[in-house]
Amino acid sequence: MLKTLPIILLTIAVIACQSKTDSKDAQATKPNILFILADDCTNWDLGAYGSPDAITPNIDRLAAEGMKFTRCYQAAPMCSPTRHNIFTGLYPVKTGAYPNHTFAKEGTKSIVQYLKPLGYRVALSGKRHIKPETIFDFEFLGKDKNPEFDLIDEFLADAKSKNEPFALMLTSNEPHNPWNMGDPSIFNPDSLTLPPFFPDTRVIREEYAKYLAEINYLDSQVGTALELLEKHGFAENTLVMFASEQGAIWPFAKWTGYEAGVKSALIAKMPGVIKAGTTFDGIVEYTDILPTFIELAGGSVPANLDGNSMVPILSGKEPSGKKYAFSLQTTRGINDGSDYYGIRTVVNNQYRYILNLTPEVEFLNTINNDPNDPMPWFSSWTETAKNDQEAAKWLTRFRQRPAEELFDINKDPWCLNNLADDPDKQEVMFTLRKDLEKWMAACGDDGQATEMAALEHMWKNQKGE
Repeated sequence: MLKTLPIILLTIAVIACQSKTDSKDAQATKPNILFILADDCTNWDLGAYGSPDAITPNIDRLAAEGMKFTRCYQAAPMCSPTRHNIFTGLYPVKTGAYPNHTFAKEGTKSIVQYLKPLGYRVALSGKRHIKPETIFDFEFLGKDKNPEFDLIDEFLADAKSKNEPFALMLTSNEPHNPWNMGDPSIFNPDSLTLPPFFPDTRVIREEYAKYLAEINYLDSQVGTALELLEKHGFAENTLVMFASEQGAIWPFAKWTGYEAGVKSALIAKMPGVIKAGTTFDGIVEYTDILPTFIELAGGSVPANLDGNSMVPILSGKEPSGKKYAFSLQTTRGINDGSDYYGIRTVVNNQYRYILNLTPEVEFLNTINNDPNDPMPWFSSWTETAKNDQEAAKWLTRFRQRPAEELFDINKDPWCLNNLADDPDKQEVMFTLRKDLEKWMAACGDDGQATEMAALEHMWKNQKGE
């Protein structure tokens, strides 16, 4: 027995060594994930989504080499609840993260807890707006509001040297106002195509050029990220996903339930999995992003998550999307916002229904309620409205809204023509209202009572903060 013991130990050591090598190889072949998120970018202000003025060659190339989603929606048109929604796979009221500058309640799990056990390094570089770090315990690459590409370069080199699969979140701060990044001189303000309800003033045209310049700067960030993937040999085995987040701060976009507020650009590229130049016209939600990452990483999607994995869509096996997408806006607690103004909305393949919980209240936010620091373009709008009935009409409608709104989004993507009083649309509106109420109930959303409790869910109001 003593003579054979060294042979037995040697055999075990060889098997263990082989097992370890196989494990490393398996880890190395797992697909990587690169998720790029913009900040306050209206989806149709990108070249790939129809902008006649945007200069976005990298994002456009990403769409040409991958899949472009035309009906992607987010659960809230604000930064903080959106990011919590993406990284938890749960609707905002369920986690408690539904106002702005919010936090997820204890017991919530994030992408980090889902992907780390699957062998992934889960990192984030750029804007955060997520709390607490005990839940969102990313490997943070820097503290800047924009991705820090020198640290990202080092991260990718380290992941390659260690054969470690990664899920890397690059969260840009662009084109969030103030629009002070990029080069506005590459745009001619006089030739820009303004949204259909904007008054045509010189100030607005110049500010719109600054906004497009910042989108161009965002595009350069996308280009740098793609170059680093190529540099480190990850381009062929990485799912790259880009999302534009909610709309910009222009009226009827950010902080609203209109298409410009909650509709997002979403582009995905992965050689050998996603057919280049494809378009998906079915409904998907930001809630579907985390389940997609989990399945791609080889895990089982937990039943408690609200989204569906998009892997069958990406691989061309699923031709249709969801029946509905749901969103909410909580104005209580936002900068210069109304004391309360809750919005709930649902969209299907043709109509968007919006429920304004307190239509008697004036809708206010930093656009139209900051007398000490008025935005130059809004001041231009209000000045024009003194003598222009059309400009005045849209200002009034932005501030004061009816209890219910209904839009045929295929004919009216800007949501300008409210059909709620149309006798022929009452059945449509009734059905959508009932489905919206079911979603609210499933989330534990009590409407106005939930709105009034919003301040309790803001990080700054937590005990000890």
